[in-house]
Amino acid sequence: MRIIAGLCLGMLWAAGAAADVAGSADHPAIPRYEGAEIYAYQTQAYTDWRFFRAPATVYGGLQKNLDATETLEGKLTRLSYRAPAERTPLEVFRNYQQALSEAGFETLYSCEREDCGGRNFNHAITLDMHFREYHQDQRYLYARLPRPEGDLYAALYVVLNQSGGGPNKGRSLIQLDVLERKAMEQRMVLVEAGELQRGLDAQGRVALYGLYFDTDKADMRADSQPQLAEIAKLLQASAQLQVLVVGHTDAQGALDYNRDLSQRRAQSIVEALVSQHGIARQRLSAVGVGMAAPVASNRDEAGRALNRRVELVERLP
Repeated sequence: MRIIAGLCLGMLWAAGAAADVAGSADHPAIPRYEGAEIYAYQTQAYTDWRFFRAPATVYGGLQKNLDATETLEGKLTRLSYRAPAERTPLEVFRNYQQALSEAGFETLYSCEREDCGGRNFNHAITLDMHFREYHQDQRYLYARLPRPEGDLYAALYVVLNQSGGGPNKGRSLIQLDVLERKAMEQRMVLVEAGELQRGLDAQGRVALYGLYFDTDKADMRADSQPQLAEIAKLLQASAQLQVLVVGHTDAQGALDYNRDLSQRRAQSIVEALVSQHGIARQRLSAVGVGMAAPVASNRDEAGRALNRRVELVERLP
């Protein structure tokens, strides 16, 4: 067994391996365990991700254990490694634990085996089938590195593949999820009242991306006020106009959950127009359709960003 106490970081970690999946690379802030190979790799420039901060106590996967998680937004890197042969989950975990601590990470939550929630945790935390059912020696660490340019969050999950075949057989498997907090690039232009009217005249509906909500929240953020004011101007200029305020989500999460969330978001917009701008409530109808009407593919973040929107739809008398 490798002794980690007193060794410098350079002796514990190594550069990329020849067997790495094409196009992959270690995260620059967290080098790999020596001799490990990347077999799955994914990066997204801006997305949201759930990190566990408590045990998963309910059977049924992530959606049944949302209360045990927190959601963060930013740049996400997901790395799946296979450790060298005969390296135990404990040995791999302790090396990462020490290296993260020495790099300035603070531990937010850590657990092992049944303390994590046993099989419930295993099913809730990973989408990679190579990790499924290997909860007997599971170990997990969630940590944060404070940085002026945006905090860095890392979740480490290590199991032993005890019965699966192929190159992962008998190996400790490492799932490393790293999220860099940063502000979303504002690419959506404010839609002014006149343009809203032209969109309704031409198509009967207009999509809006300037109404902002935090992940899983139904209350509009303060930076939604400019777009909300333009909607109010539209309605004040056309006294007979009635609209549906339709909330849309991407396809991440459960169908019923997203439909309910989109309904509550649409309702919050209606309430703000009534209470803050004096629009008659009978002119507004909140509708939530969740993921049911995408305008782009949900397979990548660019498409999901387009699907997360609010639409105004003209309602004829």
